[in-house]
Amino acid sequence: MRALRTERGLTLAAAAGSAGMDPSSWSRLESGARRLTLDHLPVLARALGVTVDALLEVPPTPDPRVQAAPRTRDGMTFWPLNRHPDGPGHHAFKIRLPSDRRTPMPREHEGHDWLYVLSGRLRLVLGDEEFVLGPGEAAEFSTRIPHWLGVVDEPVELLGLFGPDGERVHVHA
Repeated sequence: MRALRTERGLTLAAAAGSAGMDPSSWSRLESGARRLTLDHLPVLARALGVTVDALLEVPPTPDPRVQAAPRTRDGMTFWPLNRHPDGPGHHAFKIRLPSDRRTPMPREHEGHDWLYVLSGRLRLVLGDEEFVLGPGEAAEFSTRIPHWLGVVDEPVELLGLFGPDGERVHVHA
């Protein structure tokens, strides 16, 4: 009911008014707090401008696959793993570092990064320390510490989880 109502741009009050009921009753029907009876169906369908069949129809399951185009920055390729990679919140990426990414150029910025190595050996420079991570290893660190990601010898594939600040710096120009 809620999906049909919002799809049609109807407020709770407008839909309830069309059905001759108060908004709290409509709201309880939408939330499941009030049991829907057969008597409600024609009135609700008419108020929403649909058939009773359409009102009872189970909505199709949305396609869960993420189909976003990869981005390349500083030689690294980023594949978004969530639907809205430019929206607020944390963002996940599959990242590929080419085999020629070997000269450290540490950067620092607001945020926090989480990395998980899928293949290859990742060279992580973090402040004055250097770490080598292999497949199955993860790292988590504050991006306020100067950091850089590179390869030891072959291309590296990893998963990265960035907050909004880290995502802006790593993925966008």
